[in-house]
Amino acid sequence: MDLATKREVRTVGDEFGPAETGTETAHEFHGFVVARSAVLFRGALVLTGNREAAEDLVQETLERACRKWRTIAAKDAPDAYVRRIMVNLANDRWRRFRRTVPHQDGGDRAAPGDQYGQVDTRDQLVRALQGLPRRMRTVVVLRYFHDLSDDEIAADLRISPSTVRSQLARGIDKLRGQFPALSAPSPQQPMEGTR
Repeated sequence: MDLATKREVRTVGDEFGPAETGTETAHEFHGFVVARSAVLFRGALVLTGNREAAEDLVQETLERACRKWRTIAAKDAPDAYVRRIMVNLANDRWRRFRRTVPHQDGGDRAAPGDQYGQVDTRDQLVRALQGLPRRMRTVVVLRYFHDLSDDEIAADLRISPSTVRSQLARGIDKLRGQFPALSAPSPQQPMEGTR
């Protein structure tokens, strides 16, 4: 992300005109990029399922945010505005490049010290998320990867909070259906009704 940050800062200076006005705005945008690019990348990675596509998505998101930074910075929640740009771009890409994702069986849970197994499980989760319908996937990502509330997700996606809750419940049910071993109670947790 360092190269992306450097590229964005150079673009900001050119975008905002005279150096004396652009410098302050460029510093604000640079601070936003440094503080939020990792979070944006994680969300983009889950939305796209591909590291290169996620990098491109974050780059395009930051490029669009850079062009409108004065307007975005004046908003109450610039994070939400930039996140909305990213979600819209991801949805546009999803529509353009719609394809089926091959389903991999293998619901075995990775052992706690097995780092390779954890990577496989994470990969399976990302693939399973890619198999969800676009809105459902977006709601799950915004809830569990961006830690947003129902109201915040509803505002970002311009849908009702009840739609958020139903999409989230259906999405989690579909994911649990693909990972039955992960959704069962762990041996350390007592099952309901046993003593």
